[in-house]
Amino acid sequence: MTAHVSRGGDQGRSGDLQRARSVATAWQRELPDVPTRSIALVWLVKAVAVALRNGRAGLLDQLGIDAATLDLLSTLRRRGEPYRLTTRQLAERCLVSAGAISQRITRAERDGLVLRNPGEGRSVEVALTERGHQLVERTAGKVLAADDDVTAEIGDEDLGRLEQLLSAWLASMKESGGAAGS
Repeated sequence: MTAHVSRGGDQGRSGDLQRARSVATAWQRELPDVPTRSIALVWLVKAVAVALRNGRAGLLDQLGIDAATLDLLSTLRRRGEPYRLTTRQLAERCLVSAGAISQRITRAERDGLVLRNPGEGRSVEVALTERGHQLVERTAGKVLAADDDVTAEIGDEDLGRLEQLLSAWLASMKESGGAAGS
């Protein structure tokens, strides 16, 4: 399937783009010396992030799992057998701090979804339990199908290009030390 993403010709799809551009136009009018070239893009990325977050939250609520627990269980499941990682590996792969991963593990352990075991040296290994394995199997497919649905109107070529652009943008932000709020 190769759908085409409209660049503004379709009124239903261009409403958000027009709104984003109107924000840029308003700032150009109010602060003419301030750069506004990126406003529409950043506004749209933020709007996409909110829509994704809200859609994901609703689905996860229906499935009876929170995002942090799904992230933890999915990370262990993607590892493959024996579905075990150290707390350090989990923190790195989940993109969270050691404290945050510890909290996730504590909740999941309390719910019988993971087990902590001593690893080599001072490390602690976390393993998926049968209950955790069943939960991630039951939920991951539904979440990934929902993600596929929200990108269904974007053709494969456009999706690949969008991935490349966002990856390059993220890399440049990391190199420059991040981004300020808009």
